[in-house]
Parts: sequence; C-alpha cells; structure tokens
Amino acid sequence: MAILNTVRAKLTTLVGLSALGTMATLPVLHWMMTREILDVVDDRVPETVKGFELELGDDIRDLEAATKSLGESDELESAVRTHDKGAADSELKVFHEAYPGTGFIAFDTSGQLLGQVGISGSALPRASFEAPNGRLVAPKGCSTATAAPAFVMVRPIRGGGAVVACMAIDSVYLANTSEKLGIELGIGGEGVVSPRTPGFPNDAPIPSTGYSIVDVAGRTWATTRFEPAALAGIPGRFTIVAALDITRIRGVLQKNLALTVGVLVVMALAAIALGTRLASIMSGALGRLNRAYKKLENEEYVHVEGVKTGDEIEALASGFNVMVDGLRERDKLRATMGKYMTQSVMDHLMRGKVELGGESLVVTVLFSDIRSFTSMSEKITAQELVKLLNEYFTEMVTVVMEEGGVVDKYIGDAIMAVFGAPVSKPDDAVRAVRAAVRMRHALATLNTRLLARGALPIATGIGLHTGEVVAGNIGSEARMEYTVIGDAVNLASRLESSTKELGADVLISEDTHALIGDTFDTRVMREITVKGRVKPVMVYEVLGFKDGSRDGPKETPSNAEAP
Repeated sequence: MAILNTVRAKLTTLVGLSALGTMATLPVLHWMMTREILDVVDDRVPETVKGFELELGDDIRDLEAATKSLGESDELESAVRTHDKGAADSELKVFHEAYPGTGFIAFDTSGQLLGQVGISGSALPRASFEAPNGRLVAPKGCSTATAAPAFVMVRPIRGGGAVVACMAIDSVYLANTSEKLGIELGIGGEGVVSPRTPGFPNDAPIPSTGYSIVDVAGRTWATTRFEPAALAGIPGRFTIVAALDITRIRGVLQKNLALTVGVLVVMALAAIALGTRLASIMSGALGRLNRAYKKLENEEYVHVEGVKTGDEIEALASGFNVMVDGLRERDKLRATMGKYMTQSVMDHLMRGKVELGGESLVVTVLFSDIRSFTSMSEKITAQELVKLLNEYFTEMVTVVMEEGGVVDKYIGDAIMAVFGAPVSKPDDAVRAVRAAVRMRHALATLNTRLLARGALPIATGIGLHTGEVVAGNIGSEARMEYTVIGDAVNLASRLESSTKELGADVLISEDTHALIGDTFDTRVMREITVKGRVKPVMVYEVLGFKDGSRDGPKETPSNAEAP
C-alpha cells in the first residue's frame, strides 16, 4: 500500500506542475506564434540563396570537369585525327548521358564542326568557339533562342581541335534544383519571371531587395530576388527569384486560439505520458522483484538489477539483493561443508547445535594410511604424486561419506574420519567398519586401474577404535576448526600403525568389536601394548562380511544415510 501511495503522489504532483506550467505560457503564446513566421523567413531566405549558389557552383565544376575529360579523351583525339564524325558523336553522347542537360560540340584542327550532341551552334556566340580554355555566359541558352542563360566551357582537344560544353539554366535545371532546396524558383529578367518551376506563384510581386510576404490564390508566399555571382554582368540582368510557401505557418497563426487549447491538451497528454512512464518504471521494478522472488523459490540466486526509482522500491530491491548474497553465501558454505560430511551432519552444524568448546561423544575413529609412501614418492614426480593422492582420496572419501562419516582431516597421505560426531547414531561402529571394508574393495579397484597404466599399486592400513572424545570447535575466535580429540583418536592411530607389523590391512579394537555384533567376519590377532596406555589392547582383523563377501552387501545412498 505504501508503494502504491508513493506512485499516486508522484503522478499527482507531476500532473499539477504540468498544468501550472501550461497556464504560465498562455500570455506569451500569441507573440511566439507571430514571431515564428518572421523567424522562418529570416532563416530560409538566406539558406535558399546560399543553397542555390552551392548547387550552381557544383554544377559549373562538373561542367568544367566534363570538358576537361573530353579534351583529354583518347577516343575524341583519335576521332579528330581521323576526321571520324561518328566516333566523335559517340564519345560526346557518352558524356551527354553522364551529364543530363549539358550539350557538347567538337571541332577539328581546322575549326570545322566534327561532332554535336544536345546543343545548337547557332545559339552560342561565335566567340565561345574561338576561346580555348575559356568560360562565358550565353544569355540565349544552348539549343534555341530562349530567355534562359547558359554557361559555356571551351577546352582544347589533345592533339588539336576544341570541345565546347553548354549548360542552360532553364526550367528543367530550375525544377531539379527546386526539388533539392524545397522552394519554388524562377529567372527574372526584363520584368518577367521565365523560365520557372511549375509551382511558382505567377502573380506574386517580386521585391527588388529583401523579401516580401504576399497571398496568391489562397496561399501565402515569401518572395525574394538575388543575383548569383556566376550570372553577374549578363545583358538583361538575369536574377534568380525564389518563392517560399509559408501557408502552413500562416495557418498556425490564424488558429492561435485553437492552438492554445491544443497546447493544453498536449501538455495534459504529456503529463499523462510521463506519469504512465513513471508508473511503468515502478511496475517494471516491481515485476523484476517478483520474478527474482520466484527464482529464489527455486534456489536461483539472482540480483534485481536496474531498480533506480529513488524511493521505497529501490530500498526494497537493495534489501533483496543483500538477502540473496547472504543466501548464496550460505549455500556456498553448505556446498563446501558437503565435501567433508553428509547432509545430516551438515544440517546439524548449520543449526548451530555444536557447543563452543566441545561436548563429550562416543565415536568411532578411523585412520587410513598408505604404506611405504616415502619410498613411493621417491619414484615418481611431485605432479604425479599429487595426481595419485587426489585419485586415491577421491575413492576413499566417497566411501566414508556414503557411510555417514565425517572426514576430520588429511595428514599427508593419511585420512582421519569420525563416525558419530557431531550427530551420534546407534550403528556408528558398524558404519565405520563397513566403510573400512568398502575402502579395501575400492582400493583393489583403484590398483587394477593403476596396474593397467603401468603405475605402482597402493597398499594401505586401516585402524578403528570406538571411545569417548571431545568434539567441538578448537582454536581461537578468529580461526576455528571442528575436530575431535582424546585417547580414542590416539588409539585408532596406533592401530593403523600396527597393521603392517601384524600383517593385516584392517584392524579394530576390542571396544569396536563388541559393538559390531556378527555383521562382520573377524579374526582375533593378539593383545598389543600401545604407547601411553598401561592396559594392553586386544586387536581383531576384519576379514569381510558374514555373507562371505569381502566388500559387503550393496547399499543404496538412502540406506547409507539412514540413522
């Protein structure tokens, strides 16, 4: 509800400010619309003059380039040399097609007409034919006697003769330029605008200077007259006349009142649009939060990104991201702990049921060690040794964890595992011994693989003892380690050390033997004296299971985890 109130308050404020801003613009609206016409005309008229000058300049340069190319043309040089009129006409036609609206004439070395395309020699002043490398303006056009001026270019042909090019500023030229500039054009001379573009306002007065705004046939025009530098000095004073249609702008001014209402509507719509946009942003943020929550239900820990609303929604998203980080860290911890203990043990630890300082528990401790590890390490490289240990530990630890044991630590090549801490089970001893028998079978399988690839086999000794230990967090407040300590740990280690002396690979103490019942096939060895203990300890060898198998009956993971 608080989020909805925030959205509603922001929308109300936005719409109110927009309405106030709209009312404040009413006094100046009419003045702005009046100035708009004058501003547009002030901008467009100079742009038109400049645009026409640029277009005309580009076309003159194109004309010069075409004339130069013809003067250097190998084909035209050959036609002059051989007096081949057909070849000359063919070459001139190529350039006429490349430069529409431009005519070309070619003369041989004696001044005789050799080729002619798109041009009438009688329309051009004779001086143009006799001024190689010259340029002039012909007031009568290129083909017939007209009122349209034309630009004439003369260029000598390599090897003799000359080529003349003529580009008329006629109605076709004006129409092409008008389309580019978006304005109607005409040529004014002797008080008549001709030629001109089809849309040019015929009855519009043309000012001698500046521009004028007039109405012609229901449309409003801004007209002006200017003389391009390229046409300066032509007899008859040819000037360019431009007419800009400003009818639409005039309509804006005439409908000022309607526009005022329209502005109010537009402002209101803008306010609504902005409010909708704001609501969309907030709705999108809430949607992303909702999707993230749904993913969280499936244990997909993703952040809510891009929530920048500056209110409670952003704070909610930030809080959600903090929570996701915490859950991700928790699962990372669970995944790490899962590499060392079973799910039930990990859940017990995550619930914080282990007392600081430790608690007394009866557990079965398993020690496993590789025999002759020192001599083995001397025969292979350090990299090979690490690879071998990792492969060995993977096999052994998998069995321990499947039987519900906790890997307490690795001591070089030795493994210390505990069954019964931090959670005790009635059959901890049975599980521990079963793990030892299965480790023996897993080692045999591993040795088969090692021998197949030419590596030395591994021999191990395993010792187990059941007794009371202290299990808990050992260390300091800054660095703790969950482990077990006590005489039972030392005795299990001593039993493992005795396996080589007694010629057995799995030895258990009499305390462990008393707890496993008739599940396993065992053989009494003898009493041994363990350093640090006064009373001798009876030791038993574990041969296998009572069913005669060496590795025991197959169990499902669910059975192995059952308490």
